[in-house]
Amino acid sequence: MSQVGAPRGRTCSRTIRSVALLTSGVLALPVLAACSSDGDERSKAPAAAQDVGPAARDRIADGGTLRWAVDTVPTTLNTFQADADAATSRIAGAVLPSLFTLDKTGRPQRNPDYLESAKIIEREPKQVVLYKLNQQAVWSDGRELGAADFVAQWRALSGKDSAYWTARNAGYERIQKIERGANDLEVRVTFNKPYADWRALFSPLYPKDVMGAPNSFNDGARAKLKATAGPFQLKEMDRADREITLVRNPRWWGARPKLDTIVLSAVPRDKRAAALAAGTLDLAEIDSPVAERITQARHNKGGGAGPQTGAGPASGARGPGAETTAASATPSSAEENGSDEEDEEKAEAARESREKKTRALAKYAKEQRGLGGYVVRKSLEPAFTQLALNGETGPLADERVRRAVARALDRKKLAEAVLKPLGLPANPPGSHLALAGQHAYADSSDALGDQNTREAQALLADAGWTPGGAVKKDDGTKAGSEADADKKKDKEKDKEKEKGENGSETSGTDKKKEDKGDKEAGAKDSESGSASDSDSASDEGAYIVGDNKPGRGAPLSETGSRVIAPAAVGQARWLDDGDVNAQDRQPGGMAGAYAPGGTAAPAADSASPSTTSSASASASASPSTSASPLPGPLGKDGKPLTLRFVLPSGPGSEQLRTVGQKIARMLDRIGIRTEITKVADADYFKDHVASGDYDLALYSWPATAYPATDGRPIYAKPVPASDGSLLVEQNYTRVGTDHINQLFDQAASELDEKAARDLLRRADARIWAAAGSIPLYQRPQLVAAKPAVANAGAFAFAAPRYEDIGFKDPAKSGPEQPQKSAGATQSPEASPKESADETGNDSGNDSGNESAGESDEQ
Repeated sequence: MSQVGAPRGRTCSRTIRSVALLTSGVLALPVLAACSSDGDERSKAPAAAQDVGPAARDRIADGGTLRWAVDTVPTTLNTFQADADAATSRIAGAVLPSLFTLDKTGRPQRNPDYLESAKIIEREPKQVVLYKLNQQAVWSDGRELGAADFVAQWRALSGKDSAYWTARNAGYERIQKIERGANDLEVRVTFNKPYADWRALFSPLYPKDVMGAPNSFNDGARAKLKATAGPFQLKEMDRADREITLVRNPRWWGARPKLDTIVLSAVPRDKRAAALAAGTLDLAEIDSPVAERITQARHNKGGGAGPQTGAGPASGARGPGAETTAASATPSSAEENGSDEEDEEKAEAARESREKKTRALAKYAKEQRGLGGYVVRKSLEPAFTQLALNGETGPLADERVRRAVARALDRKKLAEAVLKPLGLPANPPGSHLALAGQHAYADSSDALGDQNTREAQALLADAGWTPGGAVKKDDGTKAGSEADADKKKDKEKDKEKEKGENGSETSGTDKKKEDKGDKEAGAKDSESGSASDSDSASDEGAYIVGDNKPGRGAPLSETGSRVIAPAAVGQARWLDDGDVNAQDRQPGGMAGAYAPGGTAAPAADSASPSTTSSASASASASPSTSASPLPGPLGKDGKPLTLRFVLPSGPGSEQLRTVGQKIARMLDRIGIRTEITKVADADYFKDHVASGDYDLALYSWPATAYPATDGRPIYAKPVPASDGSLLVEQNYTRVGTDHINQLFDQAASELDEKAARDLLRRADARIWAAAGSIPLYQRPQLVAAKPAVANAGAFAFAAPRYEDIGFKDPAKSGPEQPQKSAGATQSPEASPKESADETGNDSGNDSGNESAGESDEQ
């Protein structure tokens, strides 16, 4: 995977980020004006505040070891390689320079530990940025940071030398030259074309010893780092014990780290409850069932009601034996009397069952006592889950059908199903390219419209899908499926559908059975696309693109699409009157950003995929937009309108399956049937989403501070290759237009920040209108922490400040300012004053960094 895109001489780009894509406007689209000032004001307030147990440095004890859970021991320490993951990024953040870091609102701030200033000093004839380095900044080997490090990183990531196995290069290819300034502390970077996102470059910055030659880049930083320049340095990466040990950097010139050591322990998500209960972790991201267990344990510890059988809002909090009844717990007369051999066998089995339950309950109770020693810190993660619609072939190639799917969805209800039980705000994202609180955020969803069943049905009718257009299938042909099924398989599916229509799978009381089966990790291979409205959703399995990526080879889908790289992010917005024109139907596109990283879906032991058709349960709609459910599936040219909905099957993916079932029910109301296909988590992204083997899919994209750079490859129009395949970059919906590409290109080259935001918002409006990607909800961020842990937890947008993390000193535990709950809207911080061509004066944010978010030009 380290050479993704190399077959065509391309490297891919920057970091992991946001969404999927869409197409040109075939229908008459609403005329959209520029973003209002109200939208700008709303963008200043994050939907939820960070929750990190804040404490001033003088209230934190000196010393100590923090045991912090990660998903895996990273396979590389080079964040610019394709197999880099979230653990790679966490280590890099603690041991390497980041010239700009993100604040609480997701805006880049100059890091004064490394930069005294960074500003655009020339615009014509070329853009020139002058970096003035902190004179104290040195590598751990004693050498000063300097122009040589900048030059080595530029040459490695410029894309001009294919010997470097890079996964991302956006922005570096725009650099013309790098040279020393007036002294060793100044670095002049000259661009061959304007680059608005120049602050994204050189973070992290690697020493020239890593970047200076292909061999050292490809292999020299996979398991060790010869030199570092952060508050911590890498001491050991123990793959046998699955631990990475970071210790204080004795050459660190900034604020002395409060901790002596940070131990990053690789603990799988499904093992974290046990690890926390055993007290082997101080800090760990968790899923909602574990959060519920911690909440219940603290309630009981504080004198609340004791454990009750079946108590708790979710299965994860109920514990083993929750279905045990008084009758089942009482020995039967047969068990006691043992009248004959058969009764004795039954009695023995019953005793063994009771003993097993007793042991499980004892283990659970012991774990609960351990979990009572933690608190749950929660916020909204800077990432959102979307419904992706594959527009390459089948019914979804018609924009009207995609728009109908989108108009059938009650996004508010879906968001509430995931976030409301956690006490988090449940407002669906209004942008593909930014989240609430970020400077570029503006709600452009009006370009598509709200949920409206009648309009969705009208769009389908206009596209030719009518109740009379379907005939009974007897040859396995399905619209939206890419492979024909044999007659025997079709008959079996017809029988399953009949059972569903008769209520055996989804109607009445049997919905509970279906829900129960879905929560039993892999107990059932298939299930209906319908589910009860009361389905609870955890935050597990919210699949973020970036960790399980396609392999080295560029996989071809059955329709000839080739994926040259996975994921990235984007944001955009407005459509003018003349935005829909001939250029949207012309081929185009170019290589874009690649972004490794994110949160991996937990691995599963799933078997082969299984499928079932959705039954005809109906979803509620608002009175003003509701319409009567159609009597049967829609059809066209003798084929029913059926979409293949691919979902992961593992025990950590309950949330996606629950949301998927709700979506299937909403689509059923407008006459669209869904065939839900469950696949192993390990295969979900690589073999289905990335290769295009799906009609509908759910996965998440992280937000970005640089949407012009990170959004383009996700929304770029796929380009035909010479062999007839389709180069889709990270656009897994395979939908795009030249005009969207142009808006991204213009925004990336626009040095006036306000003008760049307007271009992005116009692009985002086009993305909404094309309905290739439908943002559903911002992901919850749940972290278990020992109460004494300070300045760490649910960071939300902000980058961790590792030197300030520690344990509160009991001797200095005076009253502190109360922190707002995670569900409360955070008040915007004082907006940094805009500066001319400079990244600004001190902004007063927590990390002490300086503002870089405003325009370089008034």
